[in-house]
Amino acid sequence: MTDAVLEIVKGLCPGRDEELLRLLCAAACEALDGLLREDVKPEDCGGRFALAAAWLAADWLRDCGGTSEITALSAGDLSVRRESGASAGRLSGRAMELMAPYIRDAGFVFRGVRG
Repeated sequence: MTDAVLEIVKGLCPGRDEELLRLLCAAACEALDGLLREDVKPEDCGGRFALAAAWLAADWLRDCGGTSEITALSAGDLSVRRESGASAGRLSGRAMELMAPYIRDAGFVFRGVRG
C-alpha cells in the first residue's frame, strides 16, 4: 500500500526527496491502519485509504518542511509573511473525514447525567 501512497504524494509534492517521502508514506499508512475498526482492512477502503494516507504525509511534509502558505507579500522594503498555522492540518482533517466510515470512533461520548 505504501507504494500506492508514494505515487500520490509524488504528485502532490513534486521534486521532493523520495526516501523522505517513502518514510512519511509508511508512517501515514501505519497511523491510519491503527485507527481502522477491527473488522476493516486497508484494502476494504478502496482508494480512500491511499488518498487519506497521502494527504497525511503531504500535510506532515508541509508542516516540517517550511512549505506553508505565504499569507502576505509587500514590494516596498520587501516583506514576506508565511504563517504555518494558516492551513496547518487542513489535509489531515480532510483525510480523517474521508476515512470516517472505516475508523473507530475516538470522539467524545456523552453517556448521561444522574439528576
